[in-house]
Amino acid sequence: MLTLNKFTATVFLCVLMMQLGLAPTKPKAVLVVHGGAGTILKEQMTDSIEQLYREKLSEALLVGREVIRKGGTSVDAVVAVIEILEDSPLFNAGKGAVFTAEGKNELDASIMDGGTGMAGAVASLTHVKNPIKAARAVMEHSEHVMMIGSGAEKFVTSQGIEMVPEDYFFTQKRFDQHRKALGEAVKAEPIQKKYGTVGAVALDGYGNLAAGTSTGGMTNKQFGRVGDAPIIGAGTYASNASCAVSATGHGEFFIRNVVAYDIAALMTYKNVSVEQASEAVINGKLKAINGGGGVIALDREGNFTMPFNTPGMYRGFISLEGEPQVFIYGAEEE
Repeated sequence: MLTLNKFTATVFLCVLMMQLGLAPTKPKAVLVVHGGAGTILKEQMTDSIEQLYREKLSEALLVGREVIRKGGTSVDAVVAVIEILEDSPLFNAGKGAVFTAEGKNELDASIMDGGTGMAGAVASLTHVKNPIKAARAVMEHSEHVMMIGSGAEKFVTSQGIEMVPEDYFFTQKRFDQHRKALGEAVKAEPIQKKYGTVGAVALDGYGNLAAGTSTGGMTNKQFGRVGDAPIIGAGTYASNASCAVSATGHGEFFIRNVVAYDIAALMTYKNVSVEQASEAVINGKLKAINGGGGVIALDREGNFTMPFNTPGMYRGFISLEGEPQVFIYGAEEE
């Protein structure tokens, strides 16, 4: 007798409902992505640059969905998606990382497997091409959760993770923004107040969730500052019992309020939906204390949400079938 797991059964039901003209009011997602939240305004964006963002986010969603279609895990999909965004100079992660006050690029990332509860994180990397791969190596090949700096780089080198010279991360746009922020008289694009983290959450065909986050931090950050992106429970969290969350925002607020875990905890202890929990944290608790940012969150049934309390957030989702859906601005501007 043919048996269906919960995920496959949900997909089958959705397809059947569509054929009968009874499609659910909101699509189910297998993958959700973000590329940072902040003061992202349509009037400050050219059509050509906007198109580049939409194309890159769509590419990432399609690649991640293909991983799931071929039987890959949610962890595999999250890594594949974030790797694409880290390789793009459009986003403040990997190749597009901002500069610190000392004129360096310091990279952070984390990942969590909702099926096993295992997690890995790295911070203050300066030579790792794809920090999300380093975070996965920590999760899968060490007894630890977080490694930082030269020690982390020594470990991930032993795991065959690709290393690059520091100048690989140099982009003129980010360097000019760095110099402008220091008060130097240079021509540079306006520095949008944007929390440029990238992240992904995924649901695979085995019913398992995963979440990952990667960032270059804040422009001109000082003193070895680390934000929420590599902090499990703050910027990243995943549990099959509740949801997978990746955050982007003013990291100090997200750390102090353990935002990612707070959303999962509300679902677990108050028995509310992923949308209700996320709204309560992002547009309730955080907004009340001027904590700017947003999250993407996905539960085991494919229900998802992408709330933010800033003018915009690069974000998108994809279902098992259908085209990528990508958004940048608030609802009134899309």
